[in-house]
Amino acid sequence: MNLPLHFGLLGTLEAAGIALLVGLLVYFLFHHLARALRWPHGHALGWASGIAVVISAGIDMWKLFYMGIVRMESPFYARLYLSTIHDPNELGSRVVLEIIGALSGVALGWLLFSSRSAAEQGSAD
Repeated sequence: MNLPLHFGLLGTLEAAGIALLVGLLVYFLFHHLARALRWPHGHALGWASGIAVVISAGIDMWKLFYMGIVRMESPFYARLYLSTIHDPNELGSRVVLEIIGALSGVALGWLLFSSRSAAEQGSAD
């Protein structure tokens, strides 16, 4: 799905909000998977964090890494590559805030779902 994000700080904050929702959803899925497979909470947190970061910030991280490694010797190739990036001026801050948003979503999911499962286990005893 291609969402039309704004430019500048507003677009960066929108991407971070989407990453937060992705982190929450991924942790929800891994929480239920971990309960079914009887994994400890650490496995669910680790896998959910890694996958949420890759899903939400993976493309922007790759573009940032590629621009830093590949030598763009011609203005034509530099302009051609920069045209594939939505907002090249805010790429670094967007990557940082997407990572923070994804990890915050996983942490929020852990707070929401682990407290509920602890209450369910306490009432079963």
